[in-house]
Amino acid sequence: MTCGMAQYKYAIDPSFATKAIHTGAKPEQWTNNEIVPPIVLSTTFKQLGPGQDKGYDYGRSNNPSREMLEKCLAALEGGLFCSCFSSGLGATSSIVNALLNAGDHVICIKSVYGGNFRYFSEVAPRSGIEISFVDVSDMNILLDTLKSNTKLLWLENPTNPMMDVVDVPTISKVVKDRNEKIIIVVDNTFQTSFFQRPLELGADISVHSLTKYLNGHSDVVMGATITNNGTINSRIQFVQNACGAVPSPFDCFLVTRSLKTLQVRMREHMTNGLAVGQFLETHPMVIKVLHPGLPSHPDHALALRQWSGCSGMLSFYIRGSFEQSKVFFSSLKLFSLAISLGGYESLVDLPARMTHAAMPLDEQLAVGITDTLIRLSVGLENVNDLIEDLKQALNEAAVTLENKK
Repeated sequence: MTCGMAQYKYAIDPSFATKAIHTGAKPEQWTNNEIVPPIVLSTTFKQLGPGQDKGYDYGRSNNPSREMLEKCLAALEGGLFCSCFSSGLGATSSIVNALLNAGDHVICIKSVYGGNFRYFSEVAPRSGIEISFVDVSDMNILLDTLKSNTKLLWLENPTNPMMDVVDVPTISKVVKDRNEKIIIVVDNTFQTSFFQRPLELGADISVHSLTKYLNGHSDVVMGATITNNGTINSRIQFVQNACGAVPSPFDCFLVTRSLKTLQVRMREHMTNGLAVGQFLETHPMVIKVLHPGLPSHPDHALALRQWSGCSGMLSFYIRGSFEQSKVFFSSLKLFSLAISLGGYESLVDLPARMTHAAMPLDEQLAVGITDTLIRLSVGLENVNDLIEDLKQALNEAAVTLENKK
């Protein structure tokens, strides 16, 4: 089976791997011309005189290992500026702290990652920020929600865990035509800069949980913001320094290392994800598969217009109830039941009780999250082994469903 990348409108950047391997990592910048960049652990730097440094003074303000990573991430996204944070939610909260004031209004996509839902519904309002959760697929509703004090629009593409595809170019144009000062943010965690470049689609900021695909080894928690707007960048960097939610130099080193293999990993994630999705569509225990790369997805054509491929993320509905979901999970041998995604290992998640547990039940049901919606992060194992694992677990769940009749 092929990746099917040729059918997507946007071509893979032919120099992507070259940028990932070399940007910010020239050996000549280091004392000993190291091919593998050193980890600069020092928290402070000797000054030539009071206020006279060689580009670094204190680890919270800047660090060579972090700066190298930020340069590489910006290049891969087609951006000019990048700031890294100690988590994806650290990046989210820093955007709000940097760009919004009490009395400002934020529109957040209704089907949003559970951690962001918790932040926007419970934390941001305590600072006087007004939040509206909106189904942005309905342009009339979106436009009706815009207010004179609307300052920021928060999107995910695709959404987590419903895998809805957002028409970023159209939304960006319509919103900017109404008010060009509204800042548009796109969470690009699921797609990565390899398959989607939000800044080219009209977004002002692309945000990532680097914990996921960009690191890809499930051993780092980190986030990042990327932008072409110098003013936005300056304000975010000010908050990065003032509030201090910065990653460690060692973690920056690990993500920089992981970026070198991102192209290879994402191609394999896509191939495996599509194969798993195609299998699930054939299994009688599966009601519906949500994978934008499959022709059966209602937003498939939109995905083809915006992306250059798909990651290994998909969701599906299983027949039965929570009981069948539990049997399915307990029967798996290769897929691990765990929060997170984007690592080399395959993970399975029940959003209703795991990643999106902070979302009230009525909000879950409103976007389609139930006890039988299962999210997969398809890893890099042999795809036939993964399919066999899913098949036997689904068969076990089917037995319990049949016994109930």
